[in-house]
Amino acid sequence: MSWTGKILRVNLTAGTCVAEPLKMEWAKEYLGQRGLATKYFVDEVDPTVAPLSAENKIIWATGPLTGTMASTGGRYSVITKGALTGAIACSNSGGYFGAELKMAGWDMIIFEGRAASPVYLSITDDHAELLDASWLWGKSVWETEPAIKTRHQDPLIRVSTIGRAGETGCLYAAVVNDLHRAAGRSGVGTVMGSKNLKAIAVRGKKGVGNIRDPRAFMKATVAAKKVLADNAVTGQGLPTYGTQVLMNVINEMGAMPTRNHREVQFEGAKDISGEAMHTPRPTDGKKNLVTNQACFGCTIACGRISKIDENHFTVQNKPQYWGASGGLEYEAAWALGSANGVNDLEALTYANFICNEQGMDPISFGATVGAVMELYEMGVLTAEQLGIDAKFGSAEALTHFVEITARGEGFGVEIGQGSKRLTAKYGYPDLSMSVKGQEFPAYDSRGIQGMGLAYATSNRGACHLRGYTVASEVLGIPVKTDPLVTEGKAELVKAFQDATAVFDSAGVCVFTTFAWTLADLQPQLHAACDESFTMEKLGEIGERIWNMERDFNNRAGFTNLDDTLPKRLLTEAAQTGPAKGLVNGLDKMLPEYYRIRGWNAEGQLTEETRSRLAL
Repeated sequence: MSWTGKILRVNLTAGTCVAEPLKMEWAKEYLGQRGLATKYFVDEVDPTVAPLSAENKIIWATGPLTGTMASTGGRYSVITKGALTGAIACSNSGGYFGAELKMAGWDMIIFEGRAASPVYLSITDDHAELLDASWLWGKSVWETEPAIKTRHQDPLIRVSTIGRAGETGCLYAAVVNDLHRAAGRSGVGTVMGSKNLKAIAVRGKKGVGNIRDPRAFMKATVAAKKVLADNAVTGQGLPTYGTQVLMNVINEMGAMPTRNHREVQFEGAKDISGEAMHTPRPTDGKKNLVTNQACFGCTIACGRISKIDENHFTVQNKPQYWGASGGLEYEAAWALGSANGVNDLEALTYANFICNEQGMDPISFGATVGAVMELYEMGVLTAEQLGIDAKFGSAEALTHFVEITARGEGFGVEIGQGSKRLTAKYGYPDLSMSVKGQEFPAYDSRGIQGMGLAYATSNRGACHLRGYTVASEVLGIPVKTDPLVTEGKAELVKAFQDATAVFDSAGVCVFTTFAWTLADLQPQLHAACDESFTMEKLGEIGERIWNMERDFNNRAGFTNLDDTLPKRLLTEAAQTGPAKGLVNGLDKMLPEYYRIRGWNAEGQLTEETRSRLAL
C-alpha cells in the first residue's frame, strides 16, 4: 500500500517528536493529504479554537501518490484553522518538498502547541528533532532555505518555510518551499509563525517503494501520462504559456475582475498575459519569461521562471532581484494587475518576487490593494495615510504596498489584515471582494455563473481550486456548459467539488483534471494502494471530505448566511462583454445546491447525510 503508515507528532511546547502509526482505517475512508489530514484535524481540534492560539494545530500531509511515478505526484498540503478566515484551511503546494517528506518515510507531520522561542524541524529519514531557529527569525524565504542547507552541509535538503510576512502577522502569509512554490492561501503561514515554527527541513533517502502492484501501477501511470500529453490544455497550452494562457481568454469572455470588480474587462490584459511574457521587451530586447519549470514528477511543467529588466524602476538599484526566479501565474498576474488596473508586467513580476521572497499570498494581497485603491479614489483614504498616491493603475503604489506589507510596516500592517477587516474599519465593508473573509481569485462570477456558487460555498473561503467550473463553462471540460446561465450549475459545482477533494487527497495536482477524470485516477490508486478503491468508493470519499469540512465550519460558527457574495456581484450588472446586463444568480443556484448536498435550508448536514457518509 502506498502510504508509509507512519506520522510524526511534534509537540512544540514540550519540544518532543514522536512517531506513531497511521490510522489505516481512516486512510481507507479519507485517502490521504487533504482528506486524511483534515480528518485528524477535526477529530483533535475544537472548532471554536482561535486560529493563532497554541490550541490550534497545523498539519503537513502527503497523499498516497506523492513521491511515486504518478504524473504530478509531488504535492503536499498544509491543514489548519485559517488565520485569515477562521474556517477550515487546506493549502496545497507542489515543488519537491512533498516528495522528499514521503521519501523520508512520513505520511504527515502534526504540530501542536507553541514553541517558547523560534525553532525549525529537521528530519533525516527516521530521525527528527527540533532545532533553534533564532538565527533564522527575520530572514526571508530566499535567505532561510540556503542557510539551512549550508548549516547542515546538504544541498539536497528540501525546505518548507515562512518569510517575514508569517512572522509579522500578515493574515494571508504563505508557507513556501523550493523558493517559489507555495501553500499560499488562508493564512497557513500566519499560523505557522504564531507557533514560532520557522521551517521544516527534510532529507529523505528511503524512496517510495511500497506500491501494492508495481506492474499494474506502471501500466496505469503510463496510460495516464499519455492522456495528459494528448490533451490540448495539459499537453500544449499549460507547457507553453502556463496558467497565464487564460489571461486573454477570460478577458474576452467578460469575466476578468477589474479595479476591485467594478468592471469585468481589463484594457491592459494583453500587456500582462502569457503572450506578453514571451515577447521581447522594447527596453532591453529580452523576454520576461526565461523558461518553464516542472514540479516533482510533473509531465505538464506549467511553472514559470522570469527575469526582470534590470533597468526597471523596481529593481534599478536592487541587484538581488536581477536573477531569474518564480514568475507570474495567472492568479497572481490578475490580482497584482487587473484587480488594480496595473498593466506593467515588470512591476507585477517584482511584486510577485516579493510575495515569494517574504511568503505572502499574492491573491489576497493584490485584491486587498484593489480595495485600498478604490477607497483612495473615493477620498476615504489619503496619500498621507498610505505614503503614496494610490490611484488605480499605479505600478508605483502597487510595488510600494508589497514592500511595506511584506515587512509589516506603516499602512502595510492594515493591508496585511485583508480586505474584509480593512474595508470594515473604514466603513465600507461591501468593498471587500471576499467570501468568509478570503479574497476572490481571477474570475468574475457575473460572466461565469457557476463560479459564483463555487465561491459562495467553498469551505475555505473564496477559491477557484475547490470547484473549478471554469473547466466546463469556459474550456468545455469534460462537457461544455453555458457560463451565462444558472441552470444545472448546482450539480456541476457539487461534482467538481467532490472530484477535486479526491485529487487533492491522492497527492496529485488539480491541473491534471483538465485532462483526467476520476476514471484516469482510479486505476493508479487501485494499483498503488488498495483494490477497494473503486469509482463508487472514490465518489463517496470526495463527498465525505467535503461534508466533513462543511460540518467543521458549521461547528466553528459559520452559517448559511456566510454562503453569499459581495453586494456588487449580486446587484451591479456587468457593463461590457458577453455578460453585459447580468448579475450573479446565486439566489437561484444555492437552494438547489443545498438540496442535492443533503443539507437542510440552513446549510446544515441532515442526519441522513451524516449516516450515509459515516460522519
